[in-house]
Amino acid sequence: MAKERGLISPSDFAQLQKYMEYSTKKVSDVLKLFEDGEMAEYLQGDAIGYEGFQQFLKIYLEVDNVPDHLSQALFQSFQTGYYIEDTLRKDVVCLSDVSCYFSLLEGGRPEDKLEFTFKLYDTDRNGILDSSEVERIIIQMMRMAEYLDWDVSELRPILQEMMKEIDYDGSGSVSLAEWLRAGATTVPLLVLLGLEMTLKDNGQHMWRPKRFPRPVYCNLCESSIGLGKQGLSCNLCKYIVHDQCAMKALPCEVSTYAKSRKDIGVQSHVWVRGGCESGRCDRCQKKIRIYHSLVGLHCVWCHLEIHDDCLPAMGHECDCGLLRDHILPPSSIYPSVLASGQERKTSRISQKTVDDLSLSTSEALRIDPVSNTHPLLVFVNPKSGGKQGERVFWKFQYLLNPRQVFNLLKDGPEPGLRFFRDVPDYRILVCGGDGTVGWILECIDKASLPFVPPVAVLPLGTGNDLARCLRWGGGYEGQNLGKILKDLETSKVVHMDRWSVEVIPQQTEEKSDPVPFQIINNYFSIGVDASIAHRFHIMREKYPEKFNSRMKNKLWYFEFATSESIFSTCKKLEESLTVEICGKPLDLSNLSLEGIAVLNIPSTHGGSNLWGDTRRPHGDIHGINQALGATAKVITDPDILKTCVPDLSDKRLEVVGLEGAIEIGQIYTKLKNAGHRLAKCSEITFHTTKTLPMQIDGEPWMQTPCTIKITHRNQMPMLVGPPPRSSNFFGFLC
Repeated sequence: MAKERGLISPSDFAQLQKYMEYSTKKVSDVLKLFEDGEMAEYLQGDAIGYEGFQQFLKIYLEVDNVPDHLSQALFQSFQTGYYIEDTLRKDVVCLSDVSCYFSLLEGGRPEDKLEFTFKLYDTDRNGILDSSEVERIIIQMMRMAEYLDWDVSELRPILQEMMKEIDYDGSGSVSLAEWLRAGATTVPLLVLLGLEMTLKDNGQHMWRPKRFPRPVYCNLCESSIGLGKQGLSCNLCKYIVHDQCAMKALPCEVSTYAKSRKDIGVQSHVWVRGGCESGRCDRCQKKIRIYHSLVGLHCVWCHLEIHDDCLPAMGHECDCGLLRDHILPPSSIYPSVLASGQERKTSRISQKTVDDLSLSTSEALRIDPVSNTHPLLVFVNPKSGGKQGERVFWKFQYLLNPRQVFNLLKDGPEPGLRFFRDVPDYRILVCGGDGTVGWILECIDKASLPFVPPVAVLPLGTGNDLARCLRWGGGYEGQNLGKILKDLETSKVVHMDRWSVEVIPQQTEEKSDPVPFQIINNYFSIGVDASIAHRFHIMREKYPEKFNSRMKNKLWYFEFATSESIFSTCKKLEESLTVEICGKPLDLSNLSLEGIAVLNIPSTHGGSNLWGDTRRPHGDIHGINQALGATAKVITDPDILKTCVPDLSDKRLEVVGLEGAIEIGQIYTKLKNAGHRLAKCSEITFHTTKTLPMQIDGEPWMQTPCTIKITHRNQMPMLVGPPPRSSNFFGFLC
């Protein structure tokens, strides 16, 4: 339902966020252009008119034309009346309000956002905010709260009371020091700034706003929050409070590492009241009456749920429950100084001591996992899969130790790989699309790790071709993560081939697009399917709001495939290139092709098996691949190719010819079994004579005449999910 005038609608807000996701600009960059740059002509005091506002959006969002309805809705949302030379003007908006609002939506460190918002409203630069300036900041926070699904009617008095508490010295104004201090300690302020709180072991909850589908009770005041109402839930311990109770909440009970020698090695239960979602006691198996009051206890590490009266019967030691194989309990992580043998006056190590070491987490903390376990390192791309990535990140923070879960958008994979570097027998779970998986594999390859961990995939992307081949599914849709982790325990390791790509351009006046990758994990292609992917990529870059779901993406892909089938831009491809496999020319003279695909895995474009299914002889496990052995680096005999099974660990590629877009559509819809099998080989070279569309692992580009060499690089251990109950489509993994 659209908001009242003064706030943009949820659909407009979603569109705005999508624009921001693809933009590289910062508010501070745009602000400089208006203050003393080429946009200064639009500035009227500290205000801009509608034309200036449009210029702000155009530069900040990096789009040529922002839809009129979105520009107008945003402009109207900032129209509160502004005085210019003692005259009230309603046809302008305050540039500081606009800048503050967009800065809150940006990613970034809490300290940077807090200081930026302070300086925006400290117009006289005296280092102090008066009550009216603080009120304007509250208004911008209210805008954010609206789209975080906070109950705004209850929020304003909470914020006003919070702002009074920020004035620590009671002077009636807020200094920069007071503002930064408040931002580091005040939970609603951090959430409303749209920030991801820094993980600290100082009793600070990791709050997130949440609407509850069932009645729950506040851990502080013990009154009901109500069905469908909103409160705050801690990601770490599931402590739940009303918005207004957050300031008085008891400290978070979760400690992510051992702070004294006596805590190392043996993990204790950590009980928190409430949070008994199953409604049944794991000790006596009787019901817990969770709908009547705040009752029951749950352990944040083993996730057992018990009656209050059953607590005395529970032992002190916690075994981390059903997910123990994956969890690094706090007793397994401790400050390096405790392992150094240095005598200290006290064995108690404060959080400040660890922070003051001026070391990275990997150097400040040491990991000694429980024996016979396989600790899980989780990488999450929170922007993958709509909001699914963010929700997956929150859930894993509770299911595992939060120090095992890393936000890729924050620092990339390197901190996690450094932290786990010396951990034996650990596994990696990548939560994202094929591009995210490729990024992680590349970082593992460059890290020179003493132990190369096997990698599993939780598919959050659009195509998810690698996840399909490894039996992790075509897309995560909210399934129980605990069950997925249990499946991971029984998974098998397969060593996946990875291939190097060298592009050597010819000397021409034309300019190529940059080559997206130098490594192939999934597939490489030239021609028709790359042309479709390139058109899809260009349109998505230009209109990101039209590509915000898997279904929409597939419909757009179908539209581009249809137009490609009509215009046939890559017709008679064999006249524009030659192919060599292991130094021998591949004869294409009797074929009429519009595309050639080089496959490392038997899935492209979200599930299309271009090589096709192969019926193997009964009882033959590895089929013809094993029989041929390492000597058969090249296979071109059509009869033998009919019996070849794709295998992502045989150090060979499958080469397939494509007759056109219609054929690709027929393969995708299972109306046709496969493309034209051309070869299996361990090395391939292309020589092109004109500019052609190409793609690596779904990332397309236009390439001028060149030579492309594809050679085997290495193998990476990957985890294969358990076999499905029905027969598996990809026989090589059965």
